Amino acid sequence: MSAEASSSTAPKKGKKSRSTVNDAAAPDAEEVPKNKRHRKEKPWDTDDIDHWKIESMSAPDPDTHRPFTEESSFALLFPKYREPYLRSVWGTITSALDGLGLACELDLVQGRMTVKTTRKTWDPYIVFKGRDVLKLLARGVNAPQAMKVLQDDIACDVIKIGTLVRNKERFVKRRQRIVGPNGSTLKAVELLTDCYVLVQGNTVSAMGSFKGLKEVRRIVIDCMNNIHPIYRIKELMIRRELAKDPKLAGENWDRFLPKFQKKHLKTSEKTARKNAALDRQSDPSENPNAITISLDPSPVTTSAPAPAAPTLNKPKKKVYTPFPPPQQPSKLDLQLASGEYFLKPQEKEAIEKRKREDLQNSRAATKRAEREEAFVAPPEAVGEKVAERKKKRKAAELGTME
Repeated sequence: MSAEASSSTAPKKGKKSRSTVNDAAAPDAEEVPKNKRHRKEKPWDTDDIDHWKIESMSAPDPDTHRPFTEESSFALLFPKYREPYLRSVWGTITSALDGLGLACELDLVQGRMTVKTTRKTWDPYIVFKGRDVLKLLARGVNAPQAMKVLQDDIACDVIKIGTLVRNKERFVKRRQRIVGPNGSTLKAVELLTDCYVLVQGNTVSAMGSFKGLKEVRRIVIDCMNNIHPIYRIKELMIRRELAKDPKLAGENWDRFLPKFQKKHLKTSEKTARKNAALDRQSDPSENPNAITISLDPSPVTTSAPAPAAPTLNKPKKKVYTPFPPPQQPSKLDLQLASGEYFLKPQEKEAIEKRKREDLQNSRAATKRAEREEAFVAPPEAVGEKVAERKKKRKAAELGTME
């Protein structure tokens, strides 16, 4: 029994000793987060690998190519005013899509465009690219620009802004804010995001990289939510300058970016600011930098007292009170106070008729007086009498003789 007990206790001591060694070494080693505890190193994943690179897909050999088992198609409607332009460029669109193994149809009766795969289609995703081309054409983008979406590194995004603002006038103002004066704001957004942006009706169409499209959508939605695009444009400009510095590649850029906060003032704070502004206007002597200038530097020689300075009509200071103003009497209360409420309908009509007649008579009197002013003779200058003229002539002769 003693040998068995010693043999059973021996491994326990060894386990205990190993655990104590691990516990002692644990504080020295770095603590690994729980979600990264089972991760292993990947020696094939180096820093020179671009994970965002899109590998180009070349056309297969026609002999080994097999068609798809099912046909995929997309149909989109277009507005009536786009019909003449689509008819003029549809041949170019058909030839461009045919080179990628797609077929397209233009139905002018129903106002619909259709793109579908054929037996020559070898790229399963190209039908989505063809759908994006038709979508951009329907939203006012020119055909040469819309055909660029067929490239692998270019995507598109159609942002719907018609339902973001209810008021029509406010919607038009904020949509114009995206374009800016002479298109300057839209041009700045295109340069900073490397995207093509077109504002048309209730949508904003954008084409470019996925990263640029994300920024464009953010700018457009924020603008419709009453955040001016200049704030986002300034942030993008700072980010572009920070990206040029390799030392800041692995650091957080939040300390360099501007932080714009919208402050909502309470009614009491607004009233306090107004009162302070009124005090500054009425009391300019409170300004320590104020300089008094005398308008008349010459000394006063007269013994009369100087005229008193004109007193300024200071506006009454509005003192904020948390209590609401007293309730004004309603129309019913005024009728009860004057006794009109208890009159009969015939008496009320008679009173109203008398008021109307008095008002008409007063207006007719003023109009009559205005018309009679045209017939009033102007004051005539009375000529001098003969006796007065003789007196003036004698006075003039005596003056010449002297």
